[in-house]
Amino acid sequence: MATAATISTPTPLTLRPSSRHAFAHPKMLRSLPFLRRRLPSLVTVAAVQQDAAVWNAAPVSSVGAASADGSLFHLRVDLSDAADLASSYTSPGQYLTIRVPGEDGLKPAFMAIASPPGAGGGFEFLVKTVPGATAEKLCGLRDGDVVELGAVMGKGFPIERVTPTDAAETLLLFATGTGISPIRSLIEFGFAADQRADVRLYYGARNLQTMAYQDRFAEWESTGLKIVPVLSQPDDSWKGARGYVQHAFLETKNIANPTSTGAVLCGQKQMLEEVTLALAADGVSQDKILKNF
Repeated sequence: MATAATISTPTPLTLRPSSRHAFAHPKMLRSLPFLRRRLPSLVTVAAVQQDAAVWNAAPVSSVGAASADGSLFHLRVDLSDAADLASSYTSPGQYLTIRVPGEDGLKPAFMAIASPPGAGGGFEFLVKTVPGATAEKLCGLRDGDVVELGAVMGKGFPIERVTPTDAAETLLLFATGTGISPIRSLIEFGFAADQRADVRLYYGARNLQTMAYQDRFAEWESTGLKIVPVLSQPDDSWKGARGYVQHAFLETKNIANPTSTGAVLCGQKQMLEEVTLALAADGVSQDKILKNF
């Protein structure tokens, strides 16, 4: 990304308000002899100014391991000086782009916001380190380093489709890998889990060493949520569900009333497709199968 410091800013032009060229179309500007040579510089400066308006600089307030194997990290950024960005996050499941200043050759990373809306003056993210990518740079940051955040995007999970609680007395949550991030946001934002008859989270990971948020399980279950960890490559001591999330669900679906059942899904594409097909085949309304995209 070019920065203002690397651009030779031209001497400001002054056009009289009465000039018929003051609000001319760019094609008209190119025809003006006194602007023709300077137009590229003016366009570049305008692009830099526009880019600066899109990205919000924010300091990192904490970075720490989120999994025992070191593949996942918790990242929290301080939005004390970006109140408008913080307030634009209104629904669990929304996401944004994030980049590290100075890493011009790396594409910004898309990140779901893991903390619930309104949770203090910052955003939290669950980041999986990917060699050579922005994610790897994010995992290597220290407290006080600065990142740049794009605008909050998406509408999040349309939870109103399974509200009030009798619209979905059974609510099934599905997450794999870092797909647990927006699910965590939803759980901690609240959806009246304790007022529903059956609320389950099927959470898939390779093994316990790669599973984030285990320290939050007890708190989540206190809200009325039953957690079903599903491990695809567990060690011999594991007594829980094995394989993939969709297969573990299909073995014990136990849906009492499909017309009063909803689901929230985030994660690996094949899981999303297979769970959606299974739910629809059992009579669960497509309108109540929620995704954040």
